[in-house]
Amino acid sequence: MGKNITLSVIKADIGGFVGHSSVHPGLLEKARGMLSGHPLLIDAHVTHVGDDLNLIMTHEGGRNNGEVHQLAWDVFQACTEVAKKMKLYGAGQDLLSDAFSGNIKGMGPGVAEMQFEERASEPVVIFMADKTEPGAWNLPLYKIFADPFNTAGLVIDPKMHNGFNFEVRDLIKNRKVVFSCPEDLYDMLVFIGAPGRYCIKRVFHRDTGDICAASSTQRLNLMAGRYIGKDDPVLIVRCQSGFPAVGEVLEPFAHPHLVSGWMRGSHSGPLMPVGLEQCNPTRFDGPPRVVALGFQLADGKLHGPQDFFADPSYDRARETANAVAEYMRSMGPFEPHRLHLDEMEYTTLPEVSKKLKERFIDLRK
Repeated sequence: MGKNITLSVIKADIGGFVGHSSVHPGLLEKARGMLSGHPLLIDAHVTHVGDDLNLIMTHEGGRNNGEVHQLAWDVFQACTEVAKKMKLYGAGQDLLSDAFSGNIKGMGPGVAEMQFEERASEPVVIFMADKTEPGAWNLPLYKIFADPFNTAGLVIDPKMHNGFNFEVRDLIKNRKVVFSCPEDLYDMLVFIGAPGRYCIKRVFHRDTGDICAASSTQRLNLMAGRYIGKDDPVLIVRCQSGFPAVGEVLEPFAHPHLVSGWMRGSHSGPLMPVGLEQCNPTRFDGPPRVVALGFQLADGKLHGPQDFFADPSYDRARETANAVAEYMRSMGPFEPHRLHLDEMEYTTLPEVSKKLKERFIDLRK
């Protein structure tokens, strides 16, 4: 029997360097110092994508563990103080409260967690995105766990042939539904094709019930009641031995898809797969980026990371993303580059609508 492990990935934007492009090395150093050797943790890795600080932690406390969440909150608070001293942009913007309330969920930072029994070999991929929202994972997760054109194992691996269960969250009405695929595939696509509202939260193996993937689904503007940026989600995917192979998990990102976010969280653009050395978005604060780090878990220790998208085989994907970005930027303030009006409610739209209210003439009278 393997060790029972909880893998927690918790992220927050607590100050950009410079603007919204990156994280200052001082913040990374502060976070590493606070997590290194901490008695609550088995292991930890601190990294960033764009202006988001990402904490990757293993422990035995289970999901939603108050002490682990408190530790992450303390790290973000301490890093916020460093950011304020440096006058970094948006210092502490993802922290929606001054006091921890027992669980970090609903307080601003994004959280993806899963608890499982370690297998004889336990490879995991941790995806981290910047300048986009949780729905950005919908298309890749569909391809990874439900599309045989992406994942050959769905056809030829007896351990995967029966499919997977998808837990989908309705972020507006705060409810969930589980789809069993392939039977429920068409029904599921009705919902996950609207990623601004419906997001795949978790994926489970149908035969064993084992957790396969877990994402963050926090939407900052819904929690705060105002626009404070997109949510820059994280995703954990377990690989191999009855789960999709590492190559099948990475393959969807070879074809950049359009996601919401980019400049001021108000534009559509391609999700560009990049290595850590290229994860600082600059063109129009973008385009949106995704980093994939691979770890081999052994008794909770994080061996890695392997920086998957630094591979030159993703150069064509980056070229495609740049071409799509050029095309989308040419539309300026027009949809579909600018998000549709429902997604603009936390920008200047309400103020402009209020100002012009009396100038609109009702043609039905």
